[in-house]
Amino acid sequence: MATTVYLSNPALQINSVNLTDQATEATLTYEFDQLETTAFGDTARKFGASTVTSLQNNTFEVTLFQSYEASETEATIYGLVGITTTITVSPTAAGLATPTATAPKYTLTGCYLASHTPISASLGELSTITLTFAGGALTKAVS
Repeated sequence: MATTVYLSNPALQINSVNLTDQATEATLTYEFDQLETTAFGDTARKFGASTVTSLQNNTFEVTLFQSYEASETEATIYGLVGITTTITVSPTAAGLATPTATAPKYTLTGCYLASHTPISASLGELSTITLTFAGGALTKAVS
């Protein structure tokens, strides 16, 4: 059986700004709310069904180096607090431009950033921030 080794080097855009060179960690979680459909007479709990759809409950968490230069971290993130935005992420840089089955492009549209820490610094260390975007509709492109 063939095995593929995947070395993590994703690419991402937040609000159409490429912040790949500032990112050190990224986690995209694709989730649907769990709707219980258990009824009288059932012998076990049931969740969802082909006729029952629930809402997406997606999250995107990213750790970025803090940079105050134009078109970098702070300039991109500060204005997004309290509003919705769009995030695009792919396992590879090529997947952002031309998605494929092995390098899909995920787009999270309408996700919400509740908070941002403009300054998080420790003496002698690179300043990083961790952001959590919640909600939004996730789509996957493979071509």
